[in-house]
Amino acid sequence: MAAAKYFAKRVGEITDNKFQIQTFAAGELVPGLQVLDAVSNGTVEMGNTALYYYFRQEPGLHFGTALPFGLNARQMISWLRHGGGEELINGLLKDHNCIGFAAANTGAQMGGWFRKEIKTTEDLKGLKFRVGGFAGQIMSKLGTVPQQLAAGDIYPALEKGTIDAAEWVGPHDDEKLGFVKVAKYYYYPGWWEGCGQAHNIMNMTKWNELPRPISRRSLRRPTTPGYGRCQSTTRSIRRRCCGCSRPARSCVHSRSP
Repeated sequence: MAAAKYFAKRVGEITDNKFQIQTFAAGELVPGLQVLDAVSNGTVEMGNTALYYYFRQEPGLHFGTALPFGLNARQMISWLRHGGGEELINGLLKDHNCIGFAAANTGAQMGGWFRKEIKTTEDLKGLKFRVGGFAGQIMSKLGTVPQQLAAGDIYPALEKGTIDAAEWVGPHDDEKLGFVKVAKYYYYPGWWEGCGQAHNIMNMTKWNELPRPISRRSLRRPTTPGYGRCQSTTRSIRRRCCGCSRPARSCVHSRSP
């Protein structure tokens, strides 16, 4: 939500407030995992989302967010902006009456919060794990039962025991959602997301109705400083992830509620 608000603010600044975007949190207008459908059918003009949520509708959209053991954040934005990635993704989105542009990127993500300690792969068997995208199919090979939930549904599911574990983003976002209160063990790394690339997607009909200078300039330019802002924040937070003296990249630890 913070990234979407920043984007809307930047668009207003660039256009001298001639072009205003009103933001809504996930669930206010449409459920968090139905953004693509809502933008496609015109329920909303624009949405911010992770494209891998829709890989069952279009498997290729997974490339727009992250692949297990795939690109890091710098490699992803380089591919999208300078390696033809944006054109390929938009070729897929066109079939859904949408056009999209890279927004913020979370950087490498954590492995998630677990209600019980994981010592061997045997402990993963039967474990109900909230994990996004194609990674769930990989984890199912180890016996886990993957669940795809929107952000607002994760905490109550963990608290009630409907799920046994959940990955979201990293320390900053996970702490805001309160996962540490209901799951003691926090593991790293999340090999399924070397980065988490978000996209701003817009209904193609509405995009074509925009005056060309506004559509080309103001809806794409704000994502560049936002990307850098997001990455610098992520790096600083991970350095103080748990207060231990080990480098963040090698830190696997537990947190007490």
